[in-house]
Amino acid sequence: MDETKAPIRFGIIGCASIARKVARAINLAPNSTLHAIGSRSIEKAKQFASVNGLHQSVKVYGSYDQVLKDPLVDAVYMPLPTSLHVHWAVMAAQNGKHVLIEKPTALDVGELDRILEACESNGLQFMDGSMWLHHPRTVKMKEMLFHSKLLGDVNYIYSTSTTSASPEFFENDIRVKTNLDALGALGEIGWYCLGAVLWAKNFQLPTVVTALPDVTKNSNGVIMSCSASIQYRDAAGAKTDAIIHCSFLSNTSMDLVISGSGGTLNLNDFIIPYEESSAAFEFTLGAKFVELHIGWNEKPQKAVVASELPQEALMIQEFARLVQGIRTSAFLADPTWPEISRKTQMLLDAVNKSVHLGCKPVYF
Repeated sequence: MDETKAPIRFGIIGCASIARKVARAINLAPNSTLHAIGSRSIEKAKQFASVNGLHQSVKVYGSYDQVLKDPLVDAVYMPLPTSLHVHWAVMAAQNGKHVLIEKPTALDVGELDRILEACESNGLQFMDGSMWLHHPRTVKMKEMLFHSKLLGDVNYIYSTSTTSASPEFFENDIRVKTNLDALGALGEIGWYCLGAVLWAKNFQLPTVVTALPDVTKNSNGVIMSCSASIQYRDAAGAKTDAIIHCSFLSNTSMDLVISGSGGTLNLNDFIIPYEESSAAFEFTLGAKFVELHIGWNEKPQKAVVASELPQEALMIQEFARLVQGIRTSAFLADPTWPEISRKTQMLLDAVNKSVHLGCKPVYF
């Protein structure tokens, strides 16, 4: 087969539930194939392969090392506990594997820098699993925000990511364990909110971050719920204020509101669209109250954006495209995705620091 068209062969290390979704995405994307799955035990790996109906050609390994040592694996997807990311991602890069890693990328930016250095020094592509960034709806919203400037200058952003977890989750899930995922709700779902704020500001870091005093932790000291204020200020006097809220203690929400000087954009499913085949958002331009303030002069308009593939498959497709380009020496690793991950991690670190300082401000 022509090397430029050969599909990228993925290995998955770890059989977390999200791996099922990504395994499906790898098979849906036109330029990738699932080559191997690895778990800490061969029994668990075999069970994953059986439950997900993986083709018999997929290699099933009883260790992560075996996936990384497989010479036919081009790239690895890593849905591991955050505390294990730095070790296995660095190992993957040292074995010449491109790295697609679940969020949060690391426990702090120092750990992430070790991963990024390993990838960069080996000429490898890095990307985190923020699937929503790859949806065509996100592209459409970006055009409205930055190209046509229909909303004007962004001055307020509000984002939530919440879910009502089960008693079993609070008892046994890795995301409530200090030694596995010490960032808790802030890392697991707050990552999306922080990423959305950065995205709405074209990935510009803020001036100051302050955790709000509504922080809830479990008996292990892991964050179960928190909010934060994120402020942008520049020398010319322009400002943007953002509020994010993430929680394992509330009903499911995935809200994003972006208000500018000329309009407002709103959606309630920005992380996972209500449907795979299309996604929508509402926007209002130049809204004012009518006389006597008994109504509005404008009603929200709705934009619907079709998607040929689920957003996770689009993520895989883009990652595989980049890897193909590197493999054929068409171009170098794209630094955009590592930079986005690093800025999101920096913002997450700032919120986490503010929480531990008793909600004092943290400046950039």
